[in-house]
Amino acid sequence: MKKTWIQATYRRLPWALAMVWLWGQAGPVYADRPDPPKLILQITVDALRADLPARYRSVLGESGFQWLWDNGVTYTNANYRHANTETIVGHVSLATGAPPSRHGMIGNVWFDREQDRLVYNIEDADYRLLTVGADVDDQTEIDPTQKAAKVDGRSPRAILTSTFSDELALHSNGRAKIFGVSVKDRGAVSLAGQAGKAFWFSKASGEFVTSTYYYDEYPQWVIDWNASKPLDAYVGKAWELLLEADSYQFGTSDNQDFETDFPGFGRTFPHAWGAADDKYLTTRLTLSPAGDELTLDFAKALLDAESLGQDDVTDYLAVSFSSTDYVGHIFGASSLEQEDNLARLDRTLADLLQFVDDRVGLEHTLVVLSADHGQPEVPGHMETLGITTAHYFDIEGLDKAPAIATLKKEFGIGEELVEAFFPPYLYLNDKVISDHGLDKAQVERTLAETLMTFEGIAVAIPSGALRSGQLPRAAALDLVLNNYNPRRSGDIYVVFAPNVFINDFDGLQVASTHGSPWRYDTHVPVIFAGYGLGSKTVSRDVTPYDIAPTLSTLLGARQPSGAVGRALSEVLGE
Repeated sequence: MKKTWIQATYRRLPWALAMVWLWGQAGPVYADRPDPPKLILQITVDALRADLPARYRSVLGESGFQWLWDNGVTYTNANYRHANTETIVGHVSLATGAPPSRHGMIGNVWFDREQDRLVYNIEDADYRLLTVGADVDDQTEIDPTQKAAKVDGRSPRAILTSTFSDELALHSNGRAKIFGVSVKDRGAVSLAGQAGKAFWFSKASGEFVTSTYYYDEYPQWVIDWNASKPLDAYVGKAWELLLEADSYQFGTSDNQDFETDFPGFGRTFPHAWGAADDKYLTTRLTLSPAGDELTLDFAKALLDAESLGQDDVTDYLAVSFSSTDYVGHIFGASSLEQEDNLARLDRTLADLLQFVDDRVGLEHTLVVLSADHGQPEVPGHMETLGITTAHYFDIEGLDKAPAIATLKKEFGIGEELVEAFFPPYLYLNDKVISDHGLDKAQVERTLAETLMTFEGIAVAIPSGALRSGQLPRAAALDLVLNNYNPRRSGDIYVVFAPNVFINDFDGLQVASTHGSPWRYDTHVPVIFAGYGLGSKTVSRDVTPYDIAPTLSTLLGARQPSGAVGRALSEVLGE
């Protein structure tokens, strides 16, 4: 890797305090920085809780996270201010600078009353996948949110506000090249916005794919990349430790009872990926650092093929790495698997940064790294440390619990009162309520009060209270309000107590699940690096919503239409 950016410390440039606007210029012009970055590289690490990189620092190298810390502005107190910390919610919040109450993506799924079913956040029947057979395979898919999709098609049209990438396209009159790449379709589509192009990994086909929203046919370079059979490098092999076992904090704790024993993958190293004809091969790849490695390889091919950062117009590439999320679900944050995953992610980041430095130059590239949400600790691990309040919540038979049965008797209801419960939202059966001539708002309030008698439920909030704003002042309730969208949110928002969560993934018992308003799920890293930024640590309270407004302000573009975040002065040189 180049000595100029690994060993040297960038001198903090004396930025002008005010932007000088020139008629017809592309954006603000600073006294000693007349040129905008050639490339904005936005890296999102799915489920990267803010403390994890520093916690596992001993197994990191010098050219990944360490380079970002040494050559960038690190915000140590960045928290989301919405309650449902899930993948699509966080990714779209990063893209728009807005909470879900504004951008509308209130969860990975929501119950659509017009269709009378759960819908997946980016499913779109109008835009089919370009690759036949690349849609979700119900027989092998372990992500219950993706299985909710009933159509073979994806697009960003459900996002209700503009993204930074949309504003960049408008600002450059369509000249900026804009791409999003991820293992997860929602990770790529969200950040590419409506004006960019997105590619994601299909576990069904073992290829990176897209939909007709973006292309009528694949570019030749995508066809060539898929034809190169990149999965062959993993067939018949296994995820093994990067370092010697005694290098890790959890080197002697490989086999922990709370870890998920996924079929054929096991709870101990090495974790076999499987044979070429194994139907779970691609799933196991995504449950390991291999998913990030494939994403990196595709992103590098894209950078070259699309000539990103090669002219005077700022291009944008969003890369979302998903393995940290999957490893956390299966093994937990405090596991040898997660520690090794972070070590390998660090090398993946270093590889990406080196590639960008070779092609574009990091002095011409603004890098921003964050996460869509954090992740909790596994109750079983916490119990080994004497913390006994953590536990899994038993969701089975909630509607048939004695307290609910008493409530139904009070209202004279014999049928199912709850239409659907897909955390965090509970949806009432409107037909039953209507047939019995009941006041829905009263049912909401009474059921919410009943739910709060269950052990493990911190608060249950009826939507009527959210609509009227009649809520007591409490931080968690403010986050729930920021998650409320009247067209998509359910009838009651259920907040589980700290360190309590449902661990059932459609029959698969996982180690941990995020999605709460508690700090372990809201606290994520925010780091801006490259483009001449020097090393600085900022501890004041900020939010990931600040990223999109900062990027817009830097370029002199409009801020996304629903943005509530504020431009970060340290990045602007103020």
